[in-house]
Amino acid sequence: MPVSTMDRTSGAPLDLAADLLALLHDTATEPRPDTQLEALTLAVSADLPVLLWGEPGIGKTAALSHLAEALDLPLTTVIASVHEPSDFSGLPVVGDDPAAQGIPMAPPDWAVRLVRAGKGLLFLDELSTAPPAVQAALLRLVLERRVGALRLPPGVRIVAAANPRSSAADGWELSAPLANRFVHLQWTYDHEVVVRGLGGTWPQAALPRLDPGLLHDAVAFSRRAVCTLLAARPGLVHQLPKNEARRGGAWPSPRSWEMTLRLIAFATAACTSREVLSMLVRGTVGDGPGLELLASLDRMDLPDPEALLADPAAAVLPERGDLRQTVLDGVVEAVRRRPEQSRWDAAWALLVQALETGAPDLVVVPATTLAALRRDGWQVPAAIEDLAGVVSLSQRANRAAVGAGTSR
Repeated sequence: MPVSTMDRTSGAPLDLAADLLALLHDTATEPRPDTQLEALTLAVSADLPVLLWGEPGIGKTAALSHLAEALDLPLTTVIASVHEPSDFSGLPVVGDDPAAQGIPMAPPDWAVRLVRAGKGLLFLDELSTAPPAVQAALLRLVLERRVGALRLPPGVRIVAAANPRSSAADGWELSAPLANRFVHLQWTYDHEVVVRGLGGTWPQAALPRLDPGLLHDAVAFSRRAVCTLLAARPGLVHQLPKNEARRGGAWPSPRSWEMTLRLIAFATAACTSREVLSMLVRGTVGDGPGLELLASLDRMDLPDPEALLADPAAAVLPERGDLRQTVLDGVVEAVRRRPEQSRWDAAWALLVQALETGAPDLVVVPATTLAALRRDGWQVPAAIEDLAGVVSLSQRANRAAVGAGTSR
C-alpha cells in the first residue's frame, strides 16, 4: 500500500501550523494616546482593584494580556464563575492536633504561585456571572488581598472584568459591598485601534511616570480637593443607591472617597489629562459626585479675586466661559465686601479685559452689579464707556424677549 505524503512527513503539518500561529501572535506595540488604557494603568499603579465593564468580545482579556506583558508581571487568570466560595476563602485542612492548632484554611494553587513569584497581575474574569456566594467570598481577596490563610504580596495587582447583566451568560448583579471595592471603568473599543492592532501593532501599555518633585504637593492637593467638597456637601460622604443595578457600579462611600483621593494624587503627580482623571473619579464615586468633585477641582485652580484686584494689568483670566464667569462674580463680590474707589476701578479694568478677550455676554451681570456698588464721590472710570454698549444691548435684548413672550 503506497505511503501518502502526509505519512512520510509525520508531524510536519502541525509544526508548520505552529509556525504560522507564532507569526500571527508576533505583534508589536507603539506609543499611542489611549484614554481608557491610561486610566487602567494609573489605577494599577495606585494599587487599586479595577473592574472593566464591557460587552463580550471587545478585547478586555487581550488588554490585560498586553498590560501584564508590558509591565513584566506574570498573568494569573481566574474565572470567578467556575469556582466555589472555598476557592477564595480557603479549604479547611485538618492538622495533627486541631484542638491545639485549629484548622487552617489552605489557599488554592494559583494564590501560592503568586506568593512564590512575589508579583503578578491577578485577573478575575467573568465577575458578573459569579453567584452571590462566590461574590461574598471575593470580598476579602479584593480588599485585604487574603486568600485563606495566605496574604498576597504587595507586588500583586488585581483587575477584574465583567459583562453587563443583559449580555452576561447567566449573569448576576454585582453585590454592593463587592462593587464598592473597585474602580469601575467602562471598556469600549476604538475602531482605529482595532484595525491597527489586527494589522500587527497595538497601543503600548506603560505605567504613568510620576514626577518626584510633585509627590508632596500631589498628596496635599488631593486631600484638600476631597475634603473641601465633602465639608461643603456632607450628603455625598455615603450614598448607597436604592436601585439594585446601580449598587453594582460606582457610588460614594468613605472607602471609595479614599480611593478617589489616591487617584487624584497619582494623577496630579503624573500630570494626567483631565479626561483620564474624569474617567477614574466617576468610576470610583459615580457620575454625579464625580462631576461635582471635578467642578470643585476647577474652582480650586481659579485665581484669587484679591490678587486680581491688586494687579489687574497682570491678570490672566480663565479661557473657559463658566470659570471666567465664576472669577468675575468673585471679583465683584470682593468689591462688595470691601468697597473702595481703587478696588472698584480695578474691577472695571478686569471687566474690560474680559470683554476684549472673551464672550461679551459674560460681563453683563458683573458689570450691572458693579455699577450698583458705586458710592457718592467716586469718579466714573473711562472703562465704563467700553462696557456701556454691551450692557445696554443685553438689556434691550432681554426686554425684546420678554415682549415677544407676552405677545404670544
